[in-house]
Amino acid sequence: MKKILIISTGGTFSKVYNLLNGELEVDTTNQALKSLAKHWMVNFTIVNIIGKDSLYMTDDDRFIIAQMVKESEVERIIIIHGTDTIDRTAQYLAECHLNKKIILTGSMVPFSINPIEATANFSSAYGYISIVDKNGVYIGINGKIGSFKKIRKNRKKGFFEVKE
Repeated sequence: MKKILIISTGGTFSKVYNLLNGELEVDTTNQALKSLAKHWMVNFTIVNIIGKDSLYMTDDDRFIIAQMVKESEVERIIIIHGTDTIDRTAQYLAECHLNKKIILTGSMVPFSINPIEATANFSSAYGYISIVDKNGVYIGINGKIGSFKKIRKNRKKGFFEVKE
């Protein structure tokens, strides 16, 4: 079995409802990923960094992600990321020439509210990164998987699509 590192950076995938203030907040304890891992027959290595909505991510945050990827001995990496700037982070990572297999995924509905989309996106990303042969940066979300250059969020329609 190929070793896979999962880096959680936050985003809607990991958000939970805060009963005290009524807001959705990023859960930095990785409960969503731990729940998924508990039901699978594999042992994931999960690392949590950044812990914020991707709308607030900066290039300093992207640098931290790139450094973690670069320093890891693992060649196959899944990054849980917010959907609003997933493409920017993918572009940044590609420009770093990390020579690894990297896939970014996320969810527009929090796992804690309805786990179906987050689970499907994570499962697709996991399957793809397990078999892809070529180093590169990919996005896997809403049934669309491929080079980060071709997967984009259509903000008017509210879903991801393949850019030709």
